[in-house]
Amino acid sequence: MLLKNFIVFEGIDGAGTSTQIKKLCARNSKLLIPTAEPTDRATGRFLRQLLAGDFKLDERTTSYLFAADRCEHIYGEGGVEELLKAGRIVVSDRYFFSSLAYQSATCGKGIPRHVNAPFPLPEVLFYFEINPEVSLKRVESRDGKREIYEKIDYQKKTAALYDEVINEYENNPDGMKVIRVDATKSIDEIADFIYNTLINLNIIR
Repeated sequence: MLLKNFIVFEGIDGAGTSTQIKKLCARNSKLLIPTAEPTDRATGRFLRQLLAGDFKLDERTTSYLFAADRCEHIYGEGGVEELLKAGRIVVSDRYFFSSLAYQSATCGKGIPRHVNAPFPLPEVLFYFEINPEVSLKRVESRDGKREIYEKIDYQKKTAALYDEVINEYENNPDGMKVIRVDATKSIDEIADFIYNTLINLNIIR
């Protein structure tokens, strides 16, 4: 199943997805709605505490929790499905592709693939490609505490898994468009590329 007008940005930490979602949605705030995973719901707030290192859980448990938060993101009150039915275009910073990379790096591919199999595909997936060492330098330049996954060995492993996942979904039979983004280009170059791509796909008119 594919959700029309649902757009997802994916990439390792520091790839620039959050910055580009803000720039894209600022072009038409009445039509374009930004969301993110983990969400700002109770499920997502719990996960953000986990990512901050406030406590530890078994990685298998973490996979199930990300899927639970994702379910709220899509189907919960005021979630993606509801926004799409209201005629909005939803742009999400991460979706289940992240779990197929990040959680697979710690607990294997089995559980992440099983718990995320029921979720619908977005209409468009923008995958931000960047060297993990470059992206981690961006993360290190930020203020605030580092998250538990923001370590070079983990990011390299996650990047390799991301590549596998994106290659797998690139020619999917459901019609999802996979667009690769050179995340080393300037912020404005990337923003224009994304916006023009969505115009060419007739998602933004």
